[in-house]
Amino acid sequence: MLRELHISGLGVLEDVDLELHPGLNVLSGETGAGKTMVTVGLALATGARASASLVREGAGQARVEARFDAPPVPEVAGWAEDGELVLARTVGADGRGSARVCGQIATVSTLARLGAHLVEVHGQNQAQRLLAPAVQRAFLDRFAGEAHAATVEAYGAAHRRLVAIRARVAELEERSRERERELDLLAYQVREIEAARLRVGELEELVHEESRLGQVERLLEAAGRGWAALGEEGAGADLVRVAAAALAEAAGVDAGVADLAGRAAGLAAELDELARDLRAYRDDLQADPARLAAVRERIGAIRALERKYGEGEEGVLAYLERARARMRELAGADDERRELHAELDRLEEEAAALAAAVSAGRREAAPRLAEALATELRELGMEGAAVEVALVPLDEPGAGGAERVELRFSGGPGQPSLPLARVASGGELSRTMLACRSVLADLDAVPTLVFDEVDAGIGGRAGVAVGRRLAALARTRQVLVVTHLPQIAAFADRQIRIAKRGGVATAEILEGEERVAELSRMLAGLPDSERAALHARELLEEAIRAKGGPAGGGPTRAGPGSGGDGRARRTAAARGGARARR
Repeated sequence: MLRELHISGLGVLEDVDLELHPGLNVLSGETGAGKTMVTVGLALATGARASASLVREGAGQARVEARFDAPPVPEVAGWAEDGELVLARTVGADGRGSARVCGQIATVSTLARLGAHLVEVHGQNQAQRLLAPAVQRAFLDRFAGEAHAATVEAYGAAHRRLVAIRARVAELEERSRERERELDLLAYQVREIEAARLRVGELEELVHEESRLGQVERLLEAAGRGWAALGEEGAGADLVRVAAAALAEAAGVDAGVADLAGRAAGLAAELDELARDLRAYRDDLQADPARLAAVRERIGAIRALERKYGEGEEGVLAYLERARARMRELAGADDERRELHAELDRLEEEAAALAAAVSAGRREAAPRLAEALATELRELGMEGAAVEVALVPLDEPGAGGAERVELRFSGGPGQPSLPLARVASGGELSRTMLACRSVLADLDAVPTLVFDEVDAGIGGRAGVAVGRRLAALARTRQVLVVTHLPQIAAFADRQIRIAKRGGVATAEILEGEERVAELSRMLAGLPDSERAALHARELLEEAIRAKGGPAGGGPTRAGPGSGGDGRARRTAAARGGARARR
């Protein structure tokens, strides 16, 4: 239940405190006094969209704080302190804002999640929402019960999966030609690289061979000069061997020469080997134009592959692996398509079965809902009015099922039953919305209901009927109503007048003669009129009889000490009613 609401800097509300009653709370006052801004402030505290235009001119920010009794809901209990929940919201003149829950920083979405368990706001825009087919469908599904709602949710999940798979299959089909073209190109590229039989390091070897074959004449001339210097058959080494023999003989006399003798002998052997190797190198040097052409062709082929696929043999071979992987992926698309088609068949059967179950649940619940709404409309003074809950089959099941739910309204016997948007006046629509809310009252546990402009387009007896129904709702819920109708205000357990003085709104609890005067003003625009006061007292007496007990808003007869003087007003404010601060 909403215990207290503090609003500052919001529109005409400079600084207002409201303490609410557990039953039916009515906000009354002149047009433009700021009554609706109270419901706007409460909506902001429970996560509604904010706008800098709501901030009072000259104020740096608008601030709203709402204190609730915490309901026994796990999500709410996690934030509650001492059994209470305080939601706070600021909206800056620059558009920036903040949100807090029990003093802790929170997001606006957190306020909205918590607020959904605390308050339900109904206004003119909510009444218009009742005209939307999706809202009407959700209303019927909610009325049909939890088991049906679970089936609806299961169908929705199956339908979403079905749509996703159909989209994926369509994508795969659409891209099949493109995929075939890519596969052909990749297959050609793979064949081209595989046919080349590349190995890492080959290009470096070929470049070396190409350089040797291309300059064979120069190499032969250089090898010939070296051979000549060594002497044929290693004759150049003979002198070194003679020196080695002489040194060996000297080493027999002087051991210190032995090292020189060994070095000379080794040099002679090295020269012999060098001569043999040089001769073999010279013999291998032969001009081979055919091999040179082949080497150059191979180098050109490898470099052409590099230009297409990557730098060096490593780059080309890496591309080869990527191309093979992509080919496997594209080939796997056919496997995926086959698997998706199989799942599609299974899901279509599942979705069809769930859609049939949803339709059956709606067919069973539709006449019960129609009767419940008709009963509520009669309670609201709309004798003869009827509501039909029609189920219109769809050509193709959609996200909401195989049919469209349509509320059809008939104002009385002999009148056609037509879609609600086409036949309902503003007053009829407001009362139908109230009837819907009344039907849902036993289906949820939202403790506080807010009705703004529920009296649009009605008056007289219809207003009394609406007031009686709101009072009935208030037996099990806290109800907050913004109204211009005295017939509704008379049923209040607590009536709060919002008045604007000097551009600033104030709030005051009305009791006794003050309440009679306010009802007189609402009736005739004449708060001091004796005739209007008499009518106001009659309304209060009727409300007492309808509610079956004393009215919480004060006595039905005014007399001395009934709360009509200024001292009584101050006492009411001190008791914690609606306090206004400037």
